[in-house]
Order: sequence, then C-alpha cells, then structure tokens
Amino acid sequence: MEEEIELRQYWDILRKRWMIVVMLPLIAALTSGVISFFMIKPVYQSSTTLIVGKKASEAGLAATQMLDNNVLQANLQLAKTYATIAQSRTVEQNVIKNLNLPLTTEKLDGMISINPVKTTEILEIMVTNTDPVLAAAIANKMADEFSKAVIEIKKVDSVSIVDTAVTPDKPVKPNKQLNVMIAFVVGLMAAVGVVFLLEYLDNTIKTTADVEKLLGIPVLGVIPNYEMGKQG
Repeated sequence: MEEEIELRQYWDILRKRWMIVVMLPLIAALTSGVISFFMIKPVYQSSTTLIVGKKASEAGLAATQMLDNNVLQANLQLAKTYATIAQSRTVEQNVIKNLNLPLTTEKLDGMISINPVKTTEILEIMVTNTDPVLAAAIANKMADEFSKAVIEIKKVDSVSIVDTAVTPDKPVKPNKQLNVMIAFVVGLMAAVGVVFLLEYLDNTIKTTADVEKLLGIPVLGVIPNYEMGKQG
C-alpha cells in the first residue's frame, strides 16, 4: 500500500510539471536531428582485401610448403609486417603523388586502417573519408602501391587482390536515427531529474495535503479565496 502511495506521488510530481517532461526530450531529439542531418558531414568507408604469396625457399618444395602448417603460421606472423609496410610513409607518399591529393602523409595516415584478417593470410586496407569516391580510389591505390613495395622489400611471389574497393553508397556515420533516439532518452532522463529537483527545492505549501504532511494533523476546513468588494 505504501508503495502504491509513493508511486502515485511520483506520478503526481511528473504530471504537475508535464511540460518539462514532454518538451525537454523533444527539444533534445530535434537538436540532435538538425545536427546529424544538416551539420555533420557523412563519413564513408571503403576497403580492399589482398593476400600476399610467400616465396618458397626452394621451387621443388613450393607445393609442400603451401600445405605446411608452419608456413601458414609464419605467414600469419608476417601479417603485422605487411600492415606496417602498407601504412609506411613511402607507400602513402606514392598514393598522394599518383592521385594528386592535397594531403600530408599524416592526414592520409589518419584515414587509413590496416587490418590483418584473423586466422587468415588476408590483409584488409580500409579508408575513411567524407567523399565516397575518393575513399574507394585511395583504397585501391594503396593496394597497388603496397603490392609494389612488399614485392620489392620482402621478395614475395605476388600480391593478389581478393576484393577491390568499391564506392560506398551509405555512410558509416553519423547514425542519424540512433543519435536522435539517444538524445530523446537522455533528454527524458534529464527532464525527470529536473522535475524531481524542482520539487525537492520547492518548499511552499500549495494543497491541504501539504498542510497535513507538514503539521501531522488533519485539515478540518478550508477558507475560500475571494476578494472583498470595494467600498465607495
């Protein structure tokens, strides 16, 4: 019974200041929507995957080595080395030069992510950019320049492209709907907090229930509020 009374009191508090509970989440969601849809530039990702062929030490043992688990493990360990080569300053400078990009190597490096695919010999080159066409072009050129560099440096047989980068049609961020939903929920939580804070700070007496609660005695009567007529 006491729990019912407390819940009713909470509901009365929220209902008394329902404008705050309704308006604050809506304002937060609307603000987030405007920012997400009209102010934040969409960001796109494009990636290419490739596989590096390790050069056999002896031509006659090439087939055997390709099936040897030790060679496979060695190739997996080399993935980190390949990732470093792919994101090296030399490769990035060649990409900037060939695509005529108005970027520094540091700025280009921030757009690129090299990810060895777990338990495979595949390397993924992912590029993030606000221009989807440019993101795909950089990813493909990175793959080309990496192929030349790794063949020259590591003396591998070849580098095969598994998947070329394509122009993405949807951005990866911002997630507009999610941003609006999060803003609404956060706004609702903030509104409830503000309402209860205002109620806590409000120590004025407004109802007979407030009088009974304050004095601990029942209210026997209420004097109506009226204006005395003017005496002329």
